[in-house]
This record gives sequence, C-alpha cells and structure tokens, in this order.
Amino acid sequence: MDAQDIDDSLYSRQRYVLGDNAMRRMAGSNVFISGMGGLGIEIAKNVILAGVRSVTVHDTQLATQSDLGTNFFLQHEDTLDGGKNRAAACLSQLSELNPYVAVTASCVALEEEDLSVLDQYQCVVMTDAPLRLAISVDKYCRTHSPPIMFISGCVRGVFGSVFCDFGDAFEVLDYNDEEPVEGFVGQITKGNPGVVQCLENQFHGLSTGMFVEFRELSGMTALNGQRRQVKVRGANAFEIGDISGEEFTSHQHSGMFKEVKVPQKMAFESLEAQLAKPDFIIPDFAEPASPGQIHLAMIALDQFISANGSLPKPWSHADSAALIEQARSYASSHPDLAGDLDEALITDLAHTAAGCFAPLCAALGGFMAQEVLKSISGKFTPLKQLLYIGARQLLPEQCDGVETCQTCGDRYDPLRVCLGSRAVDTLSRLRLFMVGCGAIGCEMLKNYAMLGVGRSQGLITITDNDLIEKSNLNRQFLFRPRHIQKAKSVTGAEAALKINPDLNIDAQEQKVCPQSERTHFTDAFFAAQDMCVNALDNVEARRYMDSRCVTNTKPLLESGTLGAKGHIQVIVPHLTESYSSQADPPMKEVPYCTLKSFPAVIEHTIQWARDKFETSFAQKASMYQQFWQAHSTPEALLQKLKSDEVPEHAVQVVKLLNSRPSTWKQCVSEARLKFEKLFNHKPKDLCHAFPLDTKMKDGSLFWQSPKRPPSPLVFSQDSPLHMQFIVSHACLRARVCGVQLDDEDMEKETICSFISETTVPEFVPSGKRVETDEKASAPSAKEDGDEDAVEKTQNTLSRLLATSSITPDRLRMFPESFEKDDDSNSHIDFITAASNLRAEVYSIEVVDRLKTKLIAGRIVPAIATTTAAVAGFVACELVKVALGLKLEAYRNGFLNLAIPAIILSEPAPPVRNPIVEGLSSTIWDRWDVQGSNTMTIQQLMDEIKSKFGLAPAMVVHGVKMVFVPVMPGHKKRLPQPVVKFVKRNGTEPYTDLTVAFSDANGEEVNGPAVRYFF
Repeated sequence: MDAQDIDDSLYSRQRYVLGDNAMRRMAGSNVFISGMGGLGIEIAKNVILAGVRSVTVHDTQLATQSDLGTNFFLQHEDTLDGGKNRAAACLSQLSELNPYVAVTASCVALEEEDLSVLDQYQCVVMTDAPLRLAISVDKYCRTHSPPIMFISGCVRGVFGSVFCDFGDAFEVLDYNDEEPVEGFVGQITKGNPGVVQCLENQFHGLSTGMFVEFRELSGMTALNGQRRQVKVRGANAFEIGDISGEEFTSHQHSGMFKEVKVPQKMAFESLEAQLAKPDFIIPDFAEPASPGQIHLAMIALDQFISANGSLPKPWSHADSAALIEQARSYASSHPDLAGDLDEALITDLAHTAAGCFAPLCAALGGFMAQEVLKSISGKFTPLKQLLYIGARQLLPEQCDGVETCQTCGDRYDPLRVCLGSRAVDTLSRLRLFMVGCGAIGCEMLKNYAMLGVGRSQGLITITDNDLIEKSNLNRQFLFRPRHIQKAKSVTGAEAALKINPDLNIDAQEQKVCPQSERTHFTDAFFAAQDMCVNALDNVEARRYMDSRCVTNTKPLLESGTLGAKGHIQVIVPHLTESYSSQADPPMKEVPYCTLKSFPAVIEHTIQWARDKFETSFAQKASMYQQFWQAHSTPEALLQKLKSDEVPEHAVQVVKLLNSRPSTWKQCVSEARLKFEKLFNHKPKDLCHAFPLDTKMKDGSLFWQSPKRPPSPLVFSQDSPLHMQFIVSHACLRARVCGVQLDDEDMEKETICSFISETTVPEFVPSGKRVETDEKASAPSAKEDGDEDAVEKTQNTLSRLLATSSITPDRLRMFPESFEKDDDSNSHIDFITAASNLRAEVYSIEVVDRLKTKLIAGRIVPAIATTTAAVAGFVACELVKVALGLKLEAYRNGFLNLAIPAIILSEPAPPVRNPIVEGLSSTIWDRWDVQGSNTMTIQQLMDEIKSKFGLAPAMVVHGVKMVFVPVMPGHKKRLPQPVVKFVKRNGTEPYTDLTVAFSDANGEEVNGPAVRYFF
C-alpha cells in the first residue's frame, strides 16, 4: 500500500501517530486473536480499527448470559438455544468496524500437536488460554521461519496480565511517540570530545545514547551531514565524540542539529523462560511488590484449574486456602520468584477469578492491541516482557459468597462475583453526567453498558453538540458510515442501548458553557448528579467543567489522550485537588518579527501561511460583507466621504472593491502577482535592508542562527509547488468573489496562458522599516482617517460609479471558514504551498501536506488503542467514586503506550490555604449565608463575622466590587440592601461571593466561597 492508498479521510488522526510506513506494514499483516471474552473482543476491536490486512477471531466457547457483561458485541439472542459460538456471533459487528480489514471467525480448537494453521499470520494473540497451550503456541511461533510474533494475556477477576515474545532479533524502527529533537547550535568546541553548546536560553532535549546529524554549520563544515552519538553534559550542552582532527576547522557561527532515530534490536525470551524468571514493568508505585505476587498467583491459578477442572468458587474460603498452598508449593521450587507470599493478594485472586472486571479488559485490551501493532510495524518499543496489574482497591472488605457475591445467571454476574451485589446495585442507581461523545465518550458509553450504570433508578445524561464525521470512525467505534452527519450524543446513546438495553440514557446536544448554565446545566441539574465525566478534547472546556464541579461539590473524572499518551485524573470533593489546581506552562508565542521576516523552522512558515489564509480569504471578505450590510449603497458612501465622514473600514473596503477580480483570468493573474510579491520582491527587500555582510553593534553577523538570509524565488510554470500556489490562491479568490468556474478553467494550459499574459512589475526597494525586536508586537491596523488615503478612496469610488462597474454582485463577498478535513476546498493546498515556498526562500526543510495539515489544523493525533486503555482506567476510578472509597484507593494515571509505560499514583489532596491561625480552607470549602431581600451589606458583614468569627475585609461578586472600604463611596453602601449590588443568576436561589479577610499582619487573605441565599 502506497501513501496515496491510505484513506486519509478515515485514518488522518492515526497517521500522525503511526506514520505511513508503519501503516503500510500493518496493511499487509494478518493477525490471529484467540478468545472472544472481554479481553479478546477489546483487542480485536482496536486492531481492526487500526487497519491491518486481516483479523481472524478464534473461540471454541458458546455465548452465555454472563458473557454479555464483558463482550459488548454479543446480544441476548446469541445466548439462546444453548448459545452461539462467541467468535461467530461477533463476526458481523467486528466486520463493520473497518471496510479495509477482512475479518473471519474460527471455531476449531487449536491442537498442540499441529499448529500449522497459524503459519499464515504475522502475529498470534492468545487470551484467557491455559498456560500449557500458550507455552506450546509461543514455542511454535518462535521456531517458525520467519518468526511469528506472540502475545498472550488474561483478566481474572480484578487482576490482569500481558506477555510479549517477538523473537530473538526484533527490530524497533522508531522507539517513541515523539518528533525527532531539533535545535540550533550556538557554539562547537573542537576537541576530544567535542562539545556542542545550544543557543542562549535554549535546551537540547536530548538523552545520552541518541544520535544527531548536523547541517548548515558555518565553519567546521566537515561535520555537516555527519551522524554523531550524544553524551549529555547538561541541559544546553552535549558531547559528540572526537572532532580534534585537521578536517574539523573552527566553528564560526550558525548550524542545526537533529535527532536521527536509529533502528534498535531487541531480544525476547520464551514464555516458558519468563515464567521461571520474569521481567516485568511496575505500573503502580504504591504497590511495587504486586507484579511479582500476581505473577506467582496467576501460575498457581492455572495449576488450580488444571487440577480441579474449574476456577475457584467465588469468595470460597476453602478454594482460596487451596490456591495459597498451590502458590506456596510453586514458590518453594522456584526461589527466584517472590519472597514472602502475599496471602491477601492470592486470596483476592481466588475470590474473584470466576468473575471478570470489564474496565480492566478495556484497559489491557487497548494496551495489548498497541503491542500487536508494534509487532507488525516496528513502530514503538514493545513490552519487555510482562505486565501485571490489579484493582484490589475495589474489593469489599467482607463478602458473603452465598448471599452478596453469588451468581444470578444474568449479564452482571462477572461484576457481581468481583464486587458483590451491593456494588452492582449502587452502579445501577448512579446518576451520571458525561460531557463529550467522541472517542473517549464512545468507550465510556460501552463501559457504562458493561457495568450497568444508571439502569435502575439511575440515569446517564450525555451531551455533545458535534456531528459525526468520517475521520471519527477510526476510533469512535460506536459510529458507522451510515451515521455520518448525525448527532454524536444521540447516535452514541442508541449504540449503548444496543449493547445493554437496561440503560437509562438522556442524550442532549447542548454545549456545556456559561450560556447553557442558565438554561440546561444549572446548579439544580448538577445537584441531581452523583458524578461527572469529562470526555473532552480542549483545555478551556475541561476547566469550565472543573469549575462547575467544584462550585457544586461533585466528583469529576477527567481524562485525555495525545497520540500514544494518555492521562487519567480522579477528582473527589474534599479528598483531592481539582483539574485546575495544576496548570501547564503557557505556550511560548512566536515573536511577531520572526513570523514576519525571520522564520527559522517550518512551524514558523506554516503559521505565516495560516495567517495569510485568514487575512486574505476570511477576515477581509468578512469585513467587506459586513460593511456593505451596514452601508446601503456606494452612492451613499460617496456622499459621506464628501462630507468628511469616514465610516470605519471605508478605505480598505473601497480598495477591495476596486481590486476584486470578476473573471477567472483576473484571479489567476492576481495569484501570479501575489507570488512575485511574497516570494521574490519581499525577500529582495529584506536583503536590501540587511545585506549579507550586515553586522550587529557587537560586531557579530546579523545573519546567523537562528536568522536565515532569504533567497528570492524565480517563478516557473514547470514547478508543481509554484503552480499549486497559483491554482489554490486563484480558486480561493474566485470562491470568495463569487467567480464561477468550469472544467476548462482548471486545465493547466488555460492557467498557464493567463500566467504568461500577466505583466509582472520589476522590483523596487520599499524603504520600509523592518522590525527586528523580538519583544515588539504586531502593529495595529491602519486607521482610515489619513487625508490622502480618504481623498484617494473618494476618487476611486467616484470613478467606479462613473463607469457603472459596481453591480450588486460586486458588493458581496463570501468569506472562507477554515476546514482542514475537506480536501476539495483548497485550504490545506494553499497553506502547504505558501508555507513550503516561504521555507524554500529561507532554506528551511519543507514538509509534506500531511504534516502541514497537522500543524495548521492544530490536529490532536489520536489512536483507538490509547483511547480504549484510558477509558478503561477511568471506568475503574468511576466505580471507586461510586462506592465512596478513601483517598488511598484512588489512582491518577499517565500512560505512554509507545514506550510502553503505565504510571499509577495516588491523587494529591487539596491544598489548604491558611486564613488566620488555626483556620484554613480548600477549594472545596464553602460558607453559606442565609440572606433576604432586605439584608444590608452591613448585616451581611456582621452575619459573616458572627457565623465564622472573621470580619470581612472586602466582598466581590464575580468581577464586580460589592464592598471595598478603600473605594470612594463604598462606606455609604453599608446600609443599602445586598440585592442592589448582587443579582440572581437566572432562577438560582443563591449566588457565590468572594470574601477576603485580614490576617494578623493586616494582609488580605481569601476565604472559601461564600454562598449567599436570597
């Protein structure tokens, strides 16, 4: 499959994570997945969405009622009449996930004696399989030529495991989910070792062992193009080995380094070897010994099943004791394994092994699916070699196996065995509000269905004002092509009800924002919820939801993804900090002069091109349209100008009126002139202002890193990039100005003839001052009041009216609204061409359309594997919040499936802010004051002092100062009623005030929010 064969409309977000090379490898690979329980179906779903060549799902078991609690593609009908084969029953729904993937089902048992059926696959995945069979399959895969990649895993109760074996010499082509590190060279010191110093106040971001290549070095040119291994000296310096030879002349100035990702070889051991001497990662630093104990317990469990023909009975004391003895016996003959047995952990496994905690299947299903993609693509670092994880914090301290944890023959049995009937009932009564029904939202809806959330007296309220697009289908797995342009929330709700008809879901299409706060999502609405879940993709909306949950003291589950990375944050009133308690450092803005005249990297040229698109085809056209809607006729405007009345934007609008094209030929000619201005005349003008030998006051050269001297471009009809600029600019200008086109207009011969007939002016230096101060801001727009400009505008308008060339059509423009995902609208074509032409002018390495689209469209790279894993961990925390567990039970999480890493940690408690000695508050605290229509500000102050023992120093409502003693006239407000200065917010019976107090030193300190009831 070539790059042009990749369906960008479907895979665009994933391409930014994996790259075309990896996706081509995947598209030629066949995957075998055995076991269609909760874990297997999750892996199959994610692998099919990613786009491999084929997937065979394999199972020998028949569907039962309990399978409905873990396999979201099984229906009630599949369990009737003895049940259908699980793989066959899931086939049609799995096949719908991706039209490019061939999905087949196999119901024939694997025979250890003959595994040749696996020869056609590049990766084999075994889930919930007996260890003996898994060991046999792994041996077969290792000895196969070429080796078949082997992955196994299982979820037993609230414990899960993953194992990877990719053979003796697996090649990793790209070890992480990061763009290659790149930076500017400040100075290179010749020697052994040579030392590279970055530019002042810049950090290299490298690690010891990485490789870099150099380019554009002035002096020490022998190093240009060389690959060197790095040894880090500090944040802004690194060694590059021996550069003491004669060929390495002294470095003078400038230059760049860029990381080169060198393929790495990895050697894996067999499953049999790893069972005896495991190599695993530690996901939960609060329980560092758990992986070793789970490893031992899982082996003992497999032996228990072999000996007894069944799993331990739920919460059976006898079976748990037997499993402990089995583990002790195995440990005694394998001294390299865990030391002292954790009998409590082994007991928990015995108690719950007959069940299956579905959120753990989702989390590990995402993780394992990413390992499948690594195995067939070489993209990212595989698991080396075992992962064990548990969710023991969820388990009840006591559970009577006869009454509360016994099976009932329904879909909730897997959950009931793990957590007990009380937890199942609690989840069924949950009232939950989820914002967003995109990728994480779809996964969470599936998780709600598995858990039976809100199915009794409870309710799931979801909202999303977005519609489904084709690019969503690659990771928002509840949606199909027939759903495109339908509401995400409504469609997601329908799909969730198909998974579990018991759910109660209220699907809304309102945006959660201050405007809907007064109409839909009021404080009363939040008061009715037990918790909220964010499934959002932007920080602003996350912060708003966080503020609403803090105001209404409601738990919030926050999560997000970025490529292979993901985060999970659990926010519980009075127990944890909130989302807004921590803030990312602000994005560093690119100086105006850099974008305008001195771009140094491709991001600068793309931003410049994006800005050109907005000003040329959106902002000016919008201003033009609004102007003529506000001013009736050109004749009326002329009279105003003659009366020395100059409406805002009049000068600019008349210029646009005079220059706007009315034919396709004029559109093409304008594009040709724009090319000359931007990529020939302006570079010449800059070099005229700053010749190449220009020096700074300190004697250093003006043109040195990061500044690059521009080289003017000479237009050529033979250059595809030059022609792309002309055509895209002309097409956009035609659309903005309402110029109709036909097929003949778009023929190259026609366009070239128009270009040849265009008279291009010679370059004349402008003499304009060039801004070089990086602290300077963009100049404000020119005012329309200049006398010469107004007179010229009046003359131009008079001439146009005299020639009767102003028709009603010429008073209309059609602004373009930037849309990155429509390949037919010329938006990305124009930005790519403009950016790369500017990059050529400044000798910056150009990038392809895909990379340009990523940066210009501010696209968040995304892949289904990360989404599924994150949502699974969120669902784990959801259950904890519903059960009201203590702080030490909760886990925030950070995932990076590329490395791979899972880091779980206890949430931080809320910061306590001292008010006065012995009294402090957190963001969750609130003081209530019962007011009235007649309560005065003085009475409010007295009430606060009487109730809380502190005299207020000032009272503020939102941005309005209610009472600040130092403000003139404020002391006169004391006898006046509060309601004169504090208004209700809609129908809410209260409002929140900010009250400051004075500490012992007379300094103002903020107390908690004061809720004033009218």
